[in-house]
Amino acid sequence: MAEVRIESVRVVDLRFPTSRDSIGSDAVNKDPDYSAAYCILSTDCDLEGHGLTFTLGRGNELCVMAIEYLARFVTGRTLSSITDDFVAFSRQLTDDSQFRWLGPEKGVIHLACGALINAVWDLYAKAEDKPLWCLLADLSPEKIVSMVDFRYIDDAITKEEALDLLSASYPTMNERIRILEAEGYPAYTTSAGWFGFSDEKIRGLCREGLANGWTHFKLKVGGTPADDLRRGRIVREEIGPHNRLMLDANQKWGVLEAIERIRSLSSLDPWWMEEPTSPDDILGHARIRKEVAPVRIATGEHCHNRVMFKQLMQANAIDVCQIDSCRVAGVNENLAILLLAAKFKIPVCPHAGGVGLCEYVQHLSMFDYLRVSMTMQDRVIEFVDHLHEHFLDPVVIRAGRYIPPHKPGYSIEIFPESLVQFSFPDGEVWSTEHHEIAAARSGQ
Repeated sequence: MAEVRIESVRVVDLRFPTSRDSIGSDAVNKDPDYSAAYCILSTDCDLEGHGLTFTLGRGNELCVMAIEYLARFVTGRTLSSITDDFVAFSRQLTDDSQFRWLGPEKGVIHLACGALINAVWDLYAKAEDKPLWCLLADLSPEKIVSMVDFRYIDDAITKEEALDLLSASYPTMNERIRILEAEGYPAYTTSAGWFGFSDEKIRGLCREGLANGWTHFKLKVGGTPADDLRRGRIVREEIGPHNRLMLDANQKWGVLEAIERIRSLSSLDPWWMEEPTSPDDILGHARIRKEVAPVRIATGEHCHNRVMFKQLMQANAIDVCQIDSCRVAGVNENLAILLLAAKFKIPVCPHAGGVGLCEYVQHLSMFDYLRVSMTMQDRVIEFVDHLHEHFLDPVVIRAGRYIPPHKPGYSIEIFPESLVQFSFPDGEVWSTEHHEIAAARSGQ
């Protein structure tokens, strides 16, 4: 098709009041409002690129401002000038000689990079008239390698090793596409086990999940030992001994406490323990993993960048790699992490607990199956059954499996009316709440 030029970038502070129903609640984040700094790339044709980065409410405006700053690096550019040298573009965003002091490659700035880079990929997939997973799968090994920044990770995986991995998968890819289309990609549900849910609600949601074909369930822990064990026993009783139960502490514990608590929960036969301690503590994770074996350790949703993932793998600190679609700098950096995981033979089970994250990560896992790991063994994508109604191309789940999307793009475009209704602070949902609060205060 004709060359596409990006003419402007619009950024929306988008927030959903999920805290009202304890949706997304865990031991650390007890009142999350699922939110997104949402950006739209307008072009000189009828195509748009959409991207977001996920937050839990307060502070979302910081990501919005960071995206607005970084927008200068895409405005006025042709799409091909970016996609022809994606590494150079990524470094423009991360290597600004003054702005990078606020990172580098971490925090608010990196979240903003993820939103903008993902929006470019959404536009790229739409321009090629393919869903993102298909666009990635169709790229040559050489093209994929050219899109990955190997700076800081080539001591763990070289371009040549990555090229060999990708080349080996290409001849048999069509057979895996057939399997993917016929069977979908395995998933697990977190929707039954939020921290703020009552025992009765957890029990009912487990039964409902089983009836809908789910075989993998995750429970939030990090409360008192007695509460965690009681709630865990409820889930295990409901799902039975043969279905899989995962536990998630959301960074609640220090290293020594994590070891003690995981041992106390081992009777639940957890398939993994997720984020047992600070996401920055690589050696702490390594010690925990060693001392609680055979319980597997999972982490990654709060890893800043590919360098942290590299070190977690080099230190034998994790059994499960949990990528996030927008915590790191978008698709490109996730390609690097997928390649690292394949090199170290660590299964990738993406984090998707947040608005739009399910829509995003399905594409990355499907690409991983088709072109990198070539397996779905011991791999599942997280699923939370919240807010999908706001997306033009929402995920489709059948019997606990993601069905491949077929619409062009990255599946992240939100209905215009949702952008208006849930924009903060002037959207209908939030302005109404503010008026109610003001009225209540005036009546005191």
